[in-house]
Amino acid sequence: MTVNPGILPDARAALAAVRDEVSKAVVGQDAAVAGILIALLCRGHILLEGVPGVAKTLLVRSAATALAVDTKRVQFTPDLMPGDVTGSLVFDNATSEFTFREGPVFTNLLLADEINRTPPKTQASLLEAMEERQVSVDGIPRPLPAPFLVAATQNPVEYEGTYPLPEAQLDRFLLKVTLPLPSRDDEISVVMRHAAGFDPRNLRAAGLRPVASAADVLAGADAVQRVAVSPQVASYIVDIARATRMSPSLSLGVSPRGATALLATSRAWAWLNGRDYVTPDDVKSLAQSTLAHRLSLRAEAELEGVSVAAVLDAAIGSVPVPR
Repeated sequence: MTVNPGILPDARAALAAVRDEVSKAVVGQDAAVAGILIALLCRGHILLEGVPGVAKTLLVRSAATALAVDTKRVQFTPDLMPGDVTGSLVFDNATSEFTFREGPVFTNLLLADEINRTPPKTQASLLEAMEERQVSVDGIPRPLPAPFLVAATQNPVEYEGTYPLPEAQLDRFLLKVTLPLPSRDDEISVVMRHAAGFDPRNLRAAGLRPVASAADVLAGADAVQRVAVSPQVASYIVDIARATRMSPSLSLGVSPRGATALLATSRAWAWLNGRDYVTPDDVKSLAQSTLAHRLSLRAEAELEGVSVAAVLDAAIGSVPVPR
């Protein structure tokens, strides 16, 4: 899609306004909102992790409202079948033929709630949709709408009855963002909003309104592809990826796909901040959320209490910053 450069500032301003609009419903989760916007601009997907009650579901619903895009939610459970997500063939008695009934994946923003509660077969049903942006049923590929984003959530503290996502599937998520518990001031703000009558099930009544559109997302995605990356910054990204592969604490470092993902997210972040070039600070700002979920600790490092975030920070710190 080719976009007139003259409308790009409007697309950028519209997407920047989404962050302010979402804050009317969700307090203190600016990093997660930025992550959703970056994932949309990069045509990727995002994994949201946090304990129950930190507004993961509300965040996605609020972003969809502010973007004026279609959204659907799937509660992943142990008995969920792949066809419940992608859709299936249904026999039509009137025509004596099978017709395809679309599943909830046919939307712009799919909220895959508690994705680690469903078996691997159903988790894998999303892989084609995430990578190819289509669903194949009975040998016929069916394209998904554009833009298309999977925002999956998982609970990091409750593992009973769950099916952890394998490394290969984690690698399909462009970003993983952890939603922290709010600060004291933010929590007071949340409680006072509810005391004033805020209803998370009625976002329009809370004052949320569309401030951007799917066209803004597509225009922004096209513009991000034109953000310049110098050879020095590209080398910096590659050297960070290679440093993780040499870390004695890791059994799995960043793959070339991870390096290209960091390039993409850094470009999107630069564009959102009004620049047409990527700086090393952009790379460092997005490194944790883009790369950490692609790393695996060695067993002995886990026993010593080493964290993936600390290992990644050490790898980044070992690479000279280009001037």
